[in-house]
Amino acid sequence: MLSLIGFLTILVIVILLIRGKVQPIIAMVLIPILGAFIAGFGLGEIGEFFNEGIATVINVAVMFIFAILFFGVMSDAGLFDPLINKMVAISRGNIIAVSVATVFIAAIAHLDGSGASTFLITIPALLPLYKRLNMNPYLLLLLVGGSAAIMNMVPWAGPLGRTASVLGEDVTELWYPLIPVQIIGMVLMIGIAVFLGFREKKKVEQRFGKLEGAAALEKTAKDIDADNMYDKKGSSNENPNARPKLLWINTIIALGVIALLVSGIIPAGLAFMIGLGFALPINYPKMKDQTERIKAHASSALTMATIILAAGTFLGILTGTGMMDAIAEDGVKIMPEAVGPYLHLVIGFLGVPLDLLTSTDAYYFGLLPVVEQIASGFGVESVSTAYAMVIGNIVGTFVSPLAPAVWLALGLSGLEMGRHIKYSLPWLWGLSIVLVIIAVFIGVI
Repeated sequence: MLSLIGFLTILVIVILLIRGKVQPIIAMVLIPILGAFIAGFGLGEIGEFFNEGIATVINVAVMFIFAILFFGVMSDAGLFDPLINKMVAISRGNIIAVSVATVFIAAIAHLDGSGASTFLITIPALLPLYKRLNMNPYLLLLLVGGSAAIMNMVPWAGPLGRTASVLGEDVTELWYPLIPVQIIGMVLMIGIAVFLGFREKKKVEQRFGKLEGAAALEKTAKDIDADNMYDKKGSSNENPNARPKLLWINTIIALGVIALLVSGIIPAGLAFMIGLGFALPINYPKMKDQTERIKAHASSALTMATIILAAGTFLGILTGTGMMDAIAEDGVKIMPEAVGPYLHLVIGFLGVPLDLLTSTDAYYFGLLPVVEQIASGFGVESVSTAYAMVIGNIVGTFVSPLAPAVWLALGLSGLEMGRHIKYSLPWLWGLSIVLVIIAVFIGVI
């Protein structure tokens, strides 16, 4: 009975999250409390479960708040503008170079872990270039989405934070083994960019004729001033918050924070607190400006933090009541012996198509706990299950219609969701499967 109540609790939460009927905080707080009441637990016991659950996620919530604020301030100050401008300038007029540069630009733009800001930076800067070169704009979405998704494995982005909440692990400790996967993933994305760039070049030449196509590309290289084009789309020249004279100081601050994260000397939340403590007064000495910068990014920071805290409540109740253990025990009983030890890999291989059916919250807060509990019954380590599901799913983040940032990208580019899925899904799903297999060979999974 306990496993049935737990399963129905998770199922209702997943359905609500998929259908978008309520905010995650509502589903992940009220439904588990109702399930606990039905299972016979009192309000006092539920309060204890809440305290235990919150204790497991509080560090992740703190890290999210200050990470989003820190990278938001760094972006406002124009830290990433010169790199992006330079890459656009270097790649102009060369289809293959444009494709490769797109991967790098998206990776840099996604350092803050925000899909919305990534698309806001990359699409206005690169879409005119793609159009002038007669390149398929869906290629732009594929390359930006794939590159940003691989960068989305950083600890201050959503998926790893959610995973850390579910497992009760330190998010930076979870990240370290994923760094080689990220590096390999970026190399593979560059390979995809080169291959698709060659293919796109041939299509342009076939469409306009080889000589005319080459002449058109040469003319584009001479005519396009990529720096000015980017400026017109909202670079630091139109950004009153940019501090180009403080570029090197901001670079040192950012590198220092990243070094602290990688070293693991102090908690990630404290590293971002320190970075924000330096970045705000150096870039914005006036109290009014500091307050405005915090307000500008407070909504994103608090939204993510509330989701993480709500997840702590959800997981604390399901764990404290024994529902998770009951689901695992009964799941092991009915799971075929041959499938159990490989369940995490099966779900990992299906991660991208599952992203089309489940929201990020539903996948990590609904599916991951169940798979982790069942797989652990067959001797699979919890982190191994988590890595398989993260790597298998995360590559498809920005091809899912359930990701709000994707709709922003489509709006900025004037493209259609159906054609985006048709164009990008095979490549990104293939990439995710390859990365899962590689992760197995290098011992991450």
